[in-house]
Amino acid sequence: MDPLEIVPFFFFHPRGVLERLCATLRDRFGAEVRLRTPWFDPEVAFDPGRGQYRASTLLRCLLDDPTGARGRVLGITGVDLFNPVLTYVFGEAQLADRGAVVSSRRLRPEMYGLPEDLALLQARLDTEAVHELGHTWGLIHCLDPMCVMHASSYVEDIDLKESRFCSGCLRTIRSAPVAPLDRPGGRC
Repeated sequence: MDPLEIVPFFFFHPRGVLERLCATLRDRFGAEVRLRTPWFDPEVAFDPGRGQYRASTLLRCLLDDPTGARGRVLGITGVDLFNPVLTYVFGEAQLADRGAVVSSRRLRPEMYGLPEDLALLQARLDTEAVHELGHTWGLIHCLDPMCVMHASSYVEDIDLKESRFCSGCLRTIRSAPVAPLDRPGGRC
């Protein structure tokens, strides 16, 4: 199995945050997890009219890997993400494919006028990363409110669920093909 690659960009949190995220992902997916330096300019995804970054453009950039790597890749950023039909997104992923991106921007308690809380940020980031990567394994939103794959429209929704799969979603992950579908990423 190809390693899961984590690509941080515009991510200005203490280093321990990424190390703990990698440990969580190793535990949840049983995969080798590696950190990589970005090979693209994330500014291509910036929309000046919205003051946010288009998640789908960042996904394309993550998939346009010059090394030809074909494993799953997760972009981790601190910038605000959007897609055209929503005001913001916590993250975005390709269903049953290999790319996902998550933003810590709206996961930070300070975003809501609360004091900094690194433990809460870590829990939210872990949950969202597992959620988005779950989509790459073909999982859709789950009806179980405690399952990591339950939909989250608001940060409070993330706080109510666990960073683990319910038994049904876990069965799906375990029975999924090892390699993601082979689709080209496009040019960045």
